[in-house]
Amino acid sequence: MSEAETGKTPETATGRRLRSRRRVLAKGALALLVVPGAAWTAAAVWFQTEPPLGWLWLAVVAMVAGGILLAARRRPGRAWLALGLAAVLTGLWWASIRPSNDRDWAEDVARGVTAEIGGSEVVVHNVRAFDWRSEEDFVPRWESRRYRLDDIASVDLVSSVWDHPAIAHTLVSFGFATGEHLVFSAEIRKERHEVFSELGGFFKEFELVMIAADESDILRLRTNIRREEVSLFPLRLRPAEARALFLSYLAKGNALADTPQFYHTVTANCTTVIFQLARLIEPGIPTDWRILLSGYLPDYVHEHGGMLATLPLSEIKRRAAISRRAQQANPSLPYSRVIRTGLPEALVDGP
Repeated sequence: MSEAETGKTPETATGRRLRSRRRVLAKGALALLVVPGAAWTAAAVWFQTEPPLGWLWLAVVAMVAGGILLAARRRPGRAWLALGLAAVLTGLWWASIRPSNDRDWAEDVARGVTAEIGGSEVVVHNVRAFDWRSEEDFVPRWESRRYRLDDIASVDLVSSVWDHPAIAHTLVSFGFATGEHLVFSAEIRKERHEVFSELGGFFKEFELVMIAADESDILRLRTNIRREEVSLFPLRLRPAEARALFLSYLAKGNALADTPQFYHTVTANCTTVIFQLARLIEPGIPTDWRILLSGYLPDYVHEHGGMLATLPLSEIKRRAAISRRAQQANPSLPYSRVIRTGLPEALVDGP
């Protein structure tokens, strides 16, 4: 029977080429989804499971991805269906991984800060005041302290660089009229067996914890024990703004105690948390790439008039460096006084 008798229109060469191209594009699109999807799933499995079970699940991921790519050559419709099913199952598994406050935590992050707020006074619980002899040898001490909001006299941004200058850990220190200083630091909450991993921070490996600590604990650990490059920048904040920022840290600590949250290398880290809390006070603060490359955060703050100093940024950075000052000082001297030698007056008034 001829094609005319069957009523079918003969396929032209152009039509065949178009159909072939559509198939190639469909297979290419499938591969573009399968390969990165499988890589992401494999990384998630790697950080969420322990050997030997982890190796078994990695093999399953590889077999599923390979099977979908092979099916795409002959049965593309089934391949797309399999990809959709795999994506749904992976999404359900990922959503089932929930943060927790109940794990075997490393001792330095065993307690997150919480507070009772009553009028102009606050009682801050779980203030860390460790005495560090080395990173492994320390005397743990956790305290509860009372502060008056009206006594907040200064706010300092602290930047601690340990490797690449573009990446820094950022902290905020509040000074009080009594001479006390309290530092807040958003940190990964490691379990005893865990070590920090930037990549793991993308895959729910760590919870987020808000630490409140003495400067002689959390800053001295970085200047004298780890010997990082630490800088202290006095900030220009009105008293009401300083109080609001202080309270926002306490609120964040209380919120994390009630509802645990995962640390995320990009969206929930030491710098982005500061930025989010600052935006609660001043919603108009602009987003900037230096929020992510935290080593350049002082540049961002200076550019937007947030520094107390009026000197050029290069001179501010030179004078703000505190690590050598801390390392060379007599250990019997008060740490907070030592690191502020020449600050903030020298930054404002010159040499």
